[in-house]
Amino acid sequence: MTVNERLRRVWEIFSIYLPILLMGLLALGTWWLVRNAPKPLEQPQQRELLHEPDYYMRDFSIKSFDATGRLQSEIQGDTLKHFMDTDTLEIQKARMRTVSPDGRVTLATANRALSNSDGSEVQLFGDAIVTREEFKPAGAKPVPPMQFRGEFLHVWPNEERVKSHLPVTLSRGPDRFTGDAMDFDNFSQVLNMRGDVKGMMQPGRVTSTITPRAAGTSR
Repeated sequence: MTVNERLRRVWEIFSIYLPILLMGLLALGTWWLVRNAPKPLEQPQQRELLHEPDYYMRDFSIKSFDATGRLQSEIQGDTLKHFMDTDTLEIQKARMRTVSPDGRVTLATANRALSNSDGSEVQLFGDAIVTREEFKPAGAKPVPPMQFRGEFLHVWPNEERVKSHLPVTLSRGPDRFTGDAMDFDNFSQVLNMRGDVKGMMQPGRVTSTITPRAAGTSR
């Protein structure tokens, strides 16, 4: 067998096994790439929001105004904490003042207050007092001051509602009412007192259109 014939024979054998060798090299390269490729970043787990304050304020005063620059409300207190998980404000020694579009002033104080972010719902805890100051509308009879007092008062300033599931004392001018629970709606002029309801009304001209409703024992 000549040299050329031997070379041809070797080439034929090599040609037969060449595809197998190439496939083996390709598989080996693929395995190496998979093994050495960077691992995908793990998706960070969403951290559960804890009921912890994300910012504080001390000896603060916050005022809000309408589009015309009229003062709508002012909140003061010793300390303020904002909780991100509930988007609420907790205020120690809270003092609040709101002014309605017709000029009626409402004051509120408490040892502690819990408010939503826009101040449309406020809960007052500990020596809670809400006072609507005397109002003198043009061409009408003066509206006497009204005060709610209790250990807990739930207030919706925009809706002009005051509610409590605990004992409350209501004073309106010289008149005085007490009850184990109360729901007052100034828009509908309805006062609903429940439980052991007691009332004392002084004689004089009627200046109120509020409709009192008592549920339970009344005196």
